[in-house]
Amino acid sequence: MKRIGDRRYGVRRLSRPGFDLAYVRAGRRGATPLLVIPGGPGLASVLPYRRLRRMAAAGGFDIIMVEHRGVGFSRRDRDGVDLPWPALTITAAVEDLVAVLDACEVERAVVYGTSYGGYLAQVLGATHPGRVAAMVLDSTYASVTDFDICRDHLRRLLWDGADPGTAGVAATLRRLVASGSVAPEEAGAVVPLVYEIGGVPLLSKLLAAMAKGRRRLWNRLAALITAELTRVRPYSMEFDLAGVIYFREAYAQRPDGRPLDPAVAYAGIAGRYPAFAGEPVDVPAALPGFTWPVAVLSGARDLRSVRSVAERIGDLVPDGVVVPFDRLAHSILDSHPAAALAVAKAVARGDHHLLPAQANGLAERRGGGRARLAAAALHVSLAVTSPGR
Repeated sequence: MKRIGDRRYGVRRLSRPGFDLAYVRAGRRGATPLLVIPGGPGLASVLPYRRLRRMAAAGGFDIIMVEHRGVGFSRRDRDGVDLPWPALTITAAVEDLVAVLDACEVERAVVYGTSYGGYLAQVLGATHPGRVAAMVLDSTYASVTDFDICRDHLRRLLWDGADPGTAGVAATLRRLVASGSVAPEEAGAVVPLVYEIGGVPLLSKLLAAMAKGRRRLWNRLAALITAELTRVRPYSMEFDLAGVIYFREAYAQRPDGRPLDPAVAYAGIAGRYPAFAGEPVDVPAALPGFTWPVAVLSGARDLRSVRSVAERIGDLVPDGVVVPFDRLAHSILDSHPAAALAVAKAVARGDHHLLPAQANGLAERRGGGRARLAAAALHVSLAVTSPGR
C-alpha cells in the first residue's frame, strides 16, 4: 500500500509504544474543543472527513480527530510494518484519544462518537470521565448484546411485517426467498442496506426488479458489501487489520439459522480473526456515572443501532436525551454533517433537551455527507434498471 505524505493533509504525529499515532486538528485554539470519533473499526479519520473539519472550524469548534491505530496514517510501526494483533485493542485505542488530548493541551472536550466510535466514546467516558465536557452518541450501542436486539427488530420489520408500513414489502421478500429468487444469505446484508438508504419505496423497487429476474443491482450491492469487509481502501476503509478489534472485543453475534440474518456476512470472514474474548468495559454499568450532558442520536431507519437501543442508553445516562430523526438512518455524522455539528453545539451549550423537537428541522440543513450521495446514486440506479426505463 503506497504511503501518503503527512504534510499535505496536515497530519501530526504523537509517539506511542511501537508506532507514531497520527491525528489532525482544525479551528481556532481556545474555541470549543470537539473530539470526533468515526465509526468502523477500519474507517479512517484524516482523508474522509476533511470537509467536516472545515465545517466544524467555520462553526466555532477546535476539532480534533485521531487516526485509529491499525488504520491509514496509523496503520504501521516505525519500520513500515503493519501493527501486530496484540497492539490492536479498544483500551489502547481509547488511551490514544487521551494522549492526543494531552498533546493538544485540551483538558475536557465535547466528544462526538458515531457507530463504533460511539462505543469508544462511552469507554472513554467510563475510564477517563474527567476528559469529557459533553457527549454526542450517534447511532451507537453499549454492549455486544445490542446486536441481537437489532437483529430481532430487523426481522419484525422486514420479515414478519409487524409494522403496517412494511407488511407488504415483507410479504414480497418472503415469497422471493421461498421461490429461490433471493438467496437468504444475501438478503440479510442487502435488504437492510437498501431499507436504510431509501426506506420501503426503494426496497419495493429493488424486490420488484428481482421478481422480474433483474438481478444486476442486487448482485452489485451484495458484492459491494462483501468488498467492504474484505477489500482494503487505503486511508479510507481498512477493516482487514482493524477487524481484529471488532471480532475480539466488539462483536460476538453468530448466525442463528433463521432468515434475514446480518450475522451471515460477518461469519464468512470471522475465521480470519481472533475469537471474541469479551468486552473491555461494562459500559451499561458505567453509563449512570456519566455526569455530563449526553445526546443520543437515532435515525428511524437505522437497522444497525435501533431506537430501543438508543432509548436504553438515554435512560441510563442521568442527563441524557434521545434525539429522534424520523427520516434518517445510520450515522447522522456521515449523512448529515451540518445537523451533527448543530447537535454538538447545542450539547456544548447545555441545550441538549431542546434537540428532540428540533431534530427533523436540523436534518433539512444543507451540507449532506457521503451517505446522502450514496442514496442518490442508488435511486438513480433503480430508476435506470426499472421496467420501462
